[in-house]
Amino acid sequence: MALVKPVLFQIAGYQNSGKTTLVTTLIEHLSATGLKIATVKHHGHGGKPDILESKDSGRHIKAGAAVSLVEGGGRIIIQAENGLWTLAEEIEILSSFKTDLILIEGYKNEPYPKAVILRDEADLELLERLQHTKVIFCRDQELVNQLQHLDLPVFNTDDPNGLKWITAYIENQNR
Repeated sequence: MALVKPVLFQIAGYQNSGKTTLVTTLIEHLSATGLKIATVKHHGHGGKPDILESKDSGRHIKAGAAVSLVEGGGRIIIQAENGLWTLAEEIEILSSFKTDLILIEGYKNEPYPKAVILRDEADLELLERLQHTKVIFCRDQELVNQLQHLDLPVFNTDDPNGLKWITAYIENQNR
């Protein structure tokens, strides 16, 4: 299914909430339906993500190249250096790949439609602080039960209906 422009959807939550697990599950499920997916992940550990400096592309960057692209067997790896990249710049780069969907892991304070994952009651403050929450996932079933009064869908992270909800939401965008 080719959409007009990529749908943007975030997966937000604190560290170790299950964001990567949900993103990889979504990628597997949605790519099997024919969607072409790009992802953006915020490197939340401070500093720059690792590159293989011993490889030629890493050596190019270390020597001062702003961008290094390596292609082989149909795979492209791009390494680029810039002061700090904004999420908007990263989305612009990924949009050139003509994907149907850009899944954004992290960047919880950005104003895009999002799923919020709550580990426990201490994470409830995210619901008041974050904008554009469309669906809530909880790792604790008691928390799911506690939040049923909200005007948002709430699912346990293990409930396949949550995945179905996100799939339907994404498919309904740009129609």
